Amino acid sequence: MTFLWPNMLWLLAAVPALVAAYVWLLRRKKRSAVRYASLRLVQQALGRTQRIRRHVPPALFLLATIVAILAIARPTAIVTLPSQQQTVILTMDVSLSMRAADVEPTRLGAAQAAAKAFVQDLPPGVRVGIVSFAGAATVVQPPTRNREDLIEAIDRFELQRHTAIGSGIIVSLAALFPDEGIDVEALTIGNGFSRDMTRGVALDKAKKSDKKPFTPVPPGSYTSAAIILLTDGRRTIGPDPLDAAKMAADHGVRVYTVGFGTAEGASVGFEGWSIFMRFDEETLRSIADITRAEYFHAKSANDLKKVYADLGSRLVLQKEPTEITALFSATAAVLVLLAAALSVLWFHRGD
Repeated sequence: MTFLWPNMLWLLAAVPALVAAYVWLLRRKKRSAVRYASLRLVQQALGRTQRIRRHVPPALFLLATIVAILAIARPTAIVTLPSQQQTVILTMDVSLSMRAADVEPTRLGAAQAAAKAFVQDLPPGVRVGIVSFAGAATVVQPPTRNREDLIEAIDRFELQRHTAIGSGIIVSLAALFPDEGIDVEALTIGNGFSRDMTRGVALDKAKKSDKKPFTPVPPGSYTSAAIILLTDGRRTIGPDPLDAAKMAADHGVRVYTVGFGTAEGASVGFEGWSIFMRFDEETLRSIADITRAEYFHAKSANDLKKVYADLGSRLVLQKEPTEITALFSATAAVLVLLAAALSVLWFHRGD
């Protein structure tokens, strides 16, 4: 636990003074009781339970004072709260290598099953979009809360040649920010990133637009959306994935990356062919680092399901530093009320 105003903790130095004042009052009261003793006072003094009770309300009041001082210092703690992320884009590799049967039933089948389970386990209020990429990237399903549409979109995947990881990220950003007019064609065909771009829109188009120029935000600061990118290969075509990751970072969007298969490489056979395949783990880690997200590795169907389950919990529940001054203030108030109630109940001090 930390404090936003730690200097206010100096007020705790008053606590020993309060204890000393209480002890002094007890001794003074004891001397008065001996001097002007009555039978009733003597009887009360003889009861052990009564002697203990007399200290409970002051102790509660002292504790309330300590808690109130801590509240003044504005305490903060790491608290698990519902995430503010309302949209998740599943960006999935549908290159021909996903047909490999080294993962049952196939890599694509395992990825589809894990994606379906992920979609169904998310809270109803979270929107999900589906983007597939191979030689090009396509929005298979715009962000929606309709789980049936999402399942049908995942089932519609069609395998194609090549792997354009950068295009998958750019198209995912365009799906998240449809009103920004991100020029997907300019960015994904040819040397899109070699041109001076504004908000992903070529300058000649930006000049004709009345929209305000795009202002980059800190990486990972856009908490309303996230991208989960899965691939079993490496870029063979399209824009550099790291350039696309920087564009996502400028929008504050986190891109969680999942490497599916073996990072070291392995021979995988399908349709009578044997092909040595591996994914680019270094690039996937860099994409996650640039966007302030995380990288995951899944070697099997079970691993992939666990990764998606982990991601689902991370996106739905998020640990954040949160000010808990109200909790301390409420606790102090309850302690004061309890001390007052016990004082009236046991000693009739309200009479």
